[in-house]
Amino acid sequence: MTTEPRTFPPRALRDVRATYVRQGGCPSFFAQVVADFEPWEQGVEFEVAVTRAVPGWSSEEVSDLHEAFGSGVREELAALGPGTTVAVAVVLRSIKVHEVDSNALAFRHSGRLAVRNALIEAYGPPPRPRRMRLSGGPAPGAGCGSGGRQAGRWW
Repeated sequence: MTTEPRTFPPRALRDVRATYVRQGGCPSFFAQVVADFEPWEQGVEFEVAVTRAVPGWSSEEVSDLHEAFGSGVREELAALGPGTTVAVAVVLRSIKVHEVDSNALAFRHSGRLAVRNALIEAYGPPPRPRRMRLSGGPAPGAGCGSGGRQAGRWW
């Protein structure tokens, strides 16, 4: 299977949203962003268009979140295959924070997620791997009524 070289993004992608939420105890994570991905010169250009202050957060803390988002964007774009040329300007349009659960790591993950969402918007979802089908039906004892338990384990 061959793929033709492509440039990301192929067109301006506006209002790409990404929300990263992980609630599982302390610490928890929350970051919500809206960004534009615009065709640009080769490489990654990052800018922040957010001018509103975030209540309860210092400008340094908010700047750290912006930098973490940009770092996540760059990491995800660097992981693209060799067939994709990156020529993008990423403009962070807005952020939402949680007073306790927002942190730089959450915004780094939201940057990576924003790139994935932009790729899906530009090129469609990635192909799903084919599942191998087992012939002969379910294993003995794994049929209806057993709940899928074998030897005391959940599979």
